[in-house]
Amino acid sequence: MQNPKEPSPNKEQREGSAQIENFSEPLFENFYKAQSLSGTLSSYAALQEQVGLCDVNDHRLIYKALSNTVQSRRARSLWSLLTPLTEREEYRNGTICTEQKILIIGAGPCGLRTAIECSLLGAKVIVVERREDFTRNNVLHLWPFVIKDLKQLGAKILYPKFCLGNINHISIRRLQLILLKICLCLGVEVHHNVALEDVVEPPEDQSNGGTGWRAKFDPVDHSLSTFEFDVVIGADGRRNTLKGFEKKKAGRALAIAITFNFVNYNTSQEVKVQEIGGCFYHMKQDFFKEMKSTLGIDLENIVYYKDETHYFVVTAKKSCLLTKGVLKEDKPTTAELLSPPNVDHDKMKSFAMEVAVFSTKLPKFDFEVNHRNRPDVAMFDFTSVYQACHTALIHEKNGHNLLACMVGDGLYQPFWPQGTGCGRGFISAFNAAWMIRDWALGEKDPLTILAERETLYLMLPMTPMNLSQAVDSYTIDPKTRYKNYQSRVTVTRKEVERLYNPGEQDETKHHQEPEKQEGSSDIVPGGMDTTSDDTSVTKESTQKPAGDSPTESEKLTVALNGHDLKNNQLDRAAEQVFNLETNLNEPSLKKVENSMLDADVLEEKRRNQELLDARTQRDGDPEQ
Repeated sequence: MQNPKEPSPNKEQREGSAQIENFSEPLFENFYKAQSLSGTLSSYAALQEQVGLCDVNDHRLIYKALSNTVQSRRARSLWSLLTPLTEREEYRNGTICTEQKILIIGAGPCGLRTAIECSLLGAKVIVVERREDFTRNNVLHLWPFVIKDLKQLGAKILYPKFCLGNINHISIRRLQLILLKICLCLGVEVHHNVALEDVVEPPEDQSNGGTGWRAKFDPVDHSLSTFEFDVVIGADGRRNTLKGFEKKKAGRALAIAITFNFVNYNTSQEVKVQEIGGCFYHMKQDFFKEMKSTLGIDLENIVYYKDETHYFVVTAKKSCLLTKGVLKEDKPTTAELLSPPNVDHDKMKSFAMEVAVFSTKLPKFDFEVNHRNRPDVAMFDFTSVYQACHTALIHEKNGHNLLACMVGDGLYQPFWPQGTGCGRGFISAFNAAWMIRDWALGEKDPLTILAERETLYLMLPMTPMNLSQAVDSYTIDPKTRYKNYQSRVTVTRKEVERLYNPGEQDETKHHQEPEKQEGSSDIVPGGMDTTSDDTSVTKESTQKPAGDSPTESEKLTVALNGHDLKNNQLDRAAEQVFNLETNLNEPSLKKVENSMLDADVLEEKRRNQELLDARTQRDGDPEQ
């Protein structure tokens, strides 16, 4: 008979659990209140230690342990949203990707959003971020489905000010913090101050089980150097460090964008100021004409958001920047024109102040500081925007497979004044997660998986015009997001053969063809920050020597990827998409919708015809 003075094991367990809960609640509050990347990681580590998760090898147990142990009011509110997500049909209770180990390069919004989906599928996910902290003050426009998606993830709990009232924007830094905390709760492992140097192939010697795909990092002795993975995702923006993803350039008229952030003191005067949710010249000509006549400032568009900062992004005419002295001299090339030595930063600050005061009627502003502790004003070149020629590759080496893919700005560079970056970035994250799901299920062969992913990439430039209005039903399954998904022209398996083991194909081609001279590189000025002390210009490699006529496969690649940004009707439609939720009456909305539909139809016809022409030219059978 058990001694009544001696507590039963069940009682001990209950008391121990209650004690852990009591200690964990203030630690969860510290985690909730953390305002930096390093602060979030350290507070989570303390919480993890208190709950007893430091030695847990199965990442899938982390969320269950947290949600069972931490029971503060705020924590319970978060679990009430995340738990139903983990049980959704498409994730099969996190059992689909239990064998997958995924490395994500970059902890921007798109990288973290991809990490969440991969973790919900059951994968072991590690995110590496080269920066020390989240420092970007710039503000992102959020499409309705993005707002809905983030609320379902608990953004409103982790940041109660999220999208209050009609607000449809958030600072990049704040969004990263929200997504980071959700990632950590779901068992994602995040490392900062770590940069990818290269992906390391499995060695030929595969004795004793062998070594799979690994990565080389900076610092070289980082513990992740021994981490083996079978999926790698590039999410580090236009500076993409993941090799094998060549870019192509889409040109437009000269577009010089300037962003600037001012301190928001939230005074009564500031609160009354109306935002400018995307205003283009042809939409409000009187405003732009008055600014030009009063200040001598000639803008093509302006966006002003009142967030944690007063955030502006404008596209300015070159002539007025020269007249105002922001650009010291006219130069023959865009790269020279916007090079740091040719930009007068004091006059650029004066330019920014004049625009802000004129647009808001506030008497003055104080500049917010950037990560260099300087006034947060920067100039960017969007004359040429870049997009990847393909979204995914599959490598096989010494008995180990690797699926490599891209998401976010590195896949399809946005034009900031149109506010398309976060929306299209999240769509690319969902599409990547769906591809990884197919990859893990093993029900489709690799070429089919690649073909389906490239088909979705064809549809990205026309997003959001081709998205379903039923945003509540969106999942990673593309059928829930795209209108008429099944009727779209699809990429065939034959057309993606080049994406399967591309290294072996290149090696075979090298032995079959005479050696060609190395071609010249294209300058990539898109998004170049002229406030940087580094005057070097990033360059993109090209496989085709200068002067060679394009091969049939290259023609086909052009037909399969992207759209021509010189198409004024599409640009116009994209501008109007940006304004669908801002200051438009019903007749105007109807006109905009019809314009977008016209552009959608024209683009669909053009792209379909290019695809069919390329197929006909290749094999004479457009129905193949």
